[in-house]
Amino acid sequence: MRVLVNGANGKMGREVCRAVQHAPDLELVGGVDPAGREQEGLPIFTDLSAALKAAKPDVVVDFTTPTAVQGSMETCLAHNIPMVIGTTGFKPHELQEWQTRALQENWKAIIAPNFAIGAVLMMRFAREAAGFFEQAEIIEYHHSQKLDAPSGTALRTRMLMEETHHMEIPIHSVRLPGLVAHQEVILGLPGQTLTIRHDSNNRESFMPGVLLAIRRIPEVRGVVIGLEHILFADI
Repeated sequence: MRVLVNGANGKMGREVCRAVQHAPDLELVGGVDPAGREQEGLPIFTDLSAALKAAKPDVVVDFTTPTAVQGSMETCLAHNIPMVIGTTGFKPHELQEWQTRALQENWKAIIAPNFAIGAVLMMRFAREAAGFFEQAEIIEYHHSQKLDAPSGTALRTRMLMEETHHMEIPIHSVRLPGLVAHQEVILGLPGQTLTIRHDSNNRESFMPGVLLAIRRIPEVRGVVIGLEHILFADI
């Protein structure tokens, strides 16, 4: 599969480029960086539309910014190129609109707030636990450059838990240097608490999930939200 990375010179973008280059079944055909910063051995484009025409990718992996990602989705939809999206900051109604449009226009994408396998399992366990507890709170910790708060992972965790049990779940966001991506869900009953925590200590932790999504995108129909649908084979 021919892979183009949108946001190729960001922290996550560089990690994705390395992972794709080391995957024997994938070919990295280019990167998009609006500033045109070069990356050794990789064709860099400043414009996504031009990159799609020149590199002819089978899939675009997007780790850009909340303000840029939907414009990139419009471009890929217009060219009918599937996407794997790790950029967060979507509002619930925006995700619903993209799901509707994708089915109408026969386009496909996987949008995952978190590509770490452990984080997906943390969300699943928190959802199961929510049915047995009266109250819960979420604390998410990220590096100081993260642009959105609360994180997409925290918002999705809360949504999944509230599907199981109708409780109000506060989210607390911490932004500090030295952190990468961490989250704990604390559930309480009289006399006891349960804490479910996941830590990504480096960005390599996200790569198995990104590669899995790239490989599974041909099987997807419409826009799939959450890596759990891929992991647990219910696409």
